[in-house]
Amino acid sequence: MISPTSRTSLHAMLLVSLPLILGGCVSKDMTDLEDYVSQILSRKGGNIEPLPPIKPSKRYLYQAGDLGLRDPFQSILADDPEIKPPTTEDDANQQQFATEILTHNREELENFELDSLRMVGVLEMDDMFGIIRDQAGVVHRVKVGNYIGRNYGKITNIQEDKIDIREIIKNPTGQWEERPVELAMSDE
Repeated sequence: MISPTSRTSLHAMLLVSLPLILGGCVSKDMTDLEDYVSQILSRKGGNIEPLPPIKPSKRYLYQAGDLGLRDPFQSILADDPEIKPPTTEDDANQQQFATEILTHNREELENFELDSLRMVGVLEMDDMFGIIRDQAGVVHRVKVGNYIGRNYGKITNIQEDKIDIREIIKNPTGQWEERPVELAMSDE
């Protein structure tokens, strides 16, 4: 153990020697560096080869329309007779989905893709809770009504071997629609 007087003298020695050590690192003699720089700058530069000439590309005129093929620059959906314009009921559903998406409180498990989450168990107290593990190994407890996954998935039912989820996704026409999904018990 170092005594207080030894410690004080050690500090004093360090304070005195520190400027000397640091002063030795700073040298005002830079003649070696200046000589090296002037030697490099005095070298004759080499020749740079010119860039190769740019060849113009051939123009291609797409004429598949003359052959009865579809124009790739027009929407596929515009000509499809299967796609119907939205009805008033569809407009009400779209409004309901949009309201749910915009007004629900975001939850932690909405930051994960659904396929990266694993159901590892259930917990039954007053209600049935699902136990889910994320890709980092963190365990989460969920219940009916919680949101999960990136497609606005809402838990609709929890059973001993699976969790039923209703996702809201956009279909090819740009309309919101529901899609049922299950998160089954993982063997891992």
